[in-house]
Amino acid sequence: MSHSPSDRDREYPDGRPLSEQPPWHQDFPTDIPEDDALARREFTKFLVMTSGAFVAGQCWIGLMSLLRDDEPLPEKQVAAESDVPPFGVVEFRYPGEDDPCLLIRLRDGRLVAYGQQCSHLSCAVIPEPERGHLRCPCHNGYFELNEGRPIAGPPRRPLPRVTLAVREGFIFATGVERRTV
Repeated sequence: MSHSPSDRDREYPDGRPLSEQPPWHQDFPTDIPEDDALARREFTKFLVMTSGAFVAGQCWIGLMSLLRDDEPLPEKQVAAESDVPPFGVVEFRYPGEDDPCLLIRLRDGRLVAYGQQCSHLSCAVIPEPERGHLRCPCHNGYFELNEGRPIAGPPRRPLPRVTLAVREGFIFATGVERRTV
């Protein structure tokens, strides 16, 4: 089998000349410099497919938010009212076991409850009721205690508020308000 001059100039992955290459290299030659080149058509195809995947993902998120079930959440007993002193904090899970929340008694005696995941990147917020805020240690974000609104750092949306009811000395979680402002 005769080889063209270009075969002798080929650069093989293992650096050996053609005469030392295994027989299958002659049938499937690999030219490293040509392998690294990316055609505009391939690059455009990659961009279109990636953009399409992002669009499909956003459509899926939008569809799921439209189809979200707005049935009322079940009530769940969180704590006895006497177990939460001023500036006291009780951790609980609502509506599911994967949803950490915080119950806090404010200085004036009011009870507030928020989802414990930061609205920026879902890091756990740390209650600091004596300072009047909740702190997200991941990016140094702060939420004010009375309403759960962001006051510093990257978070732009308030924490989800857990609605509460107090009956016969017990505190119940009754729902979750997802807020955007």
